[in-house]
Amino acid sequence: MQDLISILDLAKEEVLEIFEKTDALLRGKIRLRLDGKIVSLAFFEPSTRTALSFESAALSMGGRVLGFTSEESISVAKGENLADTVRMLDNYSDCIVIRHKFDGAAKFASEIAQKPVINAGDGKHEHPTQTLIDLYTIKRIFGTPEGLTFGLLGDLRYARTVNSLVRGLKFFRPKKVYLISPPQLRLREEIRNELDYPTEERVDPRDVIGDIDVLYVTRIQKERFPDESEYEKVKESYRVDVRLVEEMRKDSVILHPLPRVTEIDRRIDSYPQAKYFLQASLAVPLRSVLLHEVVGGVEA
Repeated sequence: MQDLISILDLAKEEVLEIFEKTDALLRGKIRLRLDGKIVSLAFFEPSTRTALSFESAALSMGGRVLGFTSEESISVAKGENLADTVRMLDNYSDCIVIRHKFDGAAKFASEIAQKPVINAGDGKHEHPTQTLIDLYTIKRIFGTPEGLTFGLLGDLRYARTVNSLVRGLKFFRPKKVYLISPPQLRLREEIRNELDYPTEERVDPRDVIGDIDVLYVTRIQKERFPDESEYEKVKESYRVDVRLVEEMRKDSVILHPLPRVTEIDRRIDSYPQAKYFLQASLAVPLRSVLLHEVVGGVEA
């Protein structure tokens, strides 16, 4: 594997192999080593879970980490362009993990760098490593993502996790995906036209909540709105509360890529359907496997 810019850079067989190795790592059947390989974290946007899980993954395998989690701390604040920053990181490390506010920034970086580039989120475009975690979580719970009914709830226009997930689901042929959002935050038509499985747009989640196996919730992406007044109109469109969860089936699950704001009532954390902390806990082992594959580590 060279670069991972879009989830569709992978074949289904590669996705399944990543899942199998993550299973083996969690069971203690394999040990992965990076043996001093250096991973650069180039986070031009804030991050907690993604940056720290990549760092933890690299360090746990004996790798080393350098980089930044804010563009204010580097020469970009002085006017340095992205291309020059990427060239410097390419000299210093064996892999670049990049997050950026602009769509296409990760692809741009991959065209400059000689070392592998992993997209950790570029604008509203994609977040492929989060999609791998999402799909792996679903596999752990249901045995396979195949044939399930999904409800994607919230900001479907600007959330890059959604853009990646709907593409990643093409590998697993869901029974149906409900696209639940305010009209202003509908999944963009060009992305929906890519999908080869049944989708249905809804506004009220209660209309379909009893049919859903996986409710995937996203926050409203304030930082992506071109006009703050538009954000104010929709910022509290949905809240997964006790009433809604009690209408869900007991064997259904709630996922969220985090961070959450107000879109999931914290009282839901104790409900059996709440699996978003399990989802977050699988980030380090899966990203360990991914880094190992991309950088070319040693397996024992």
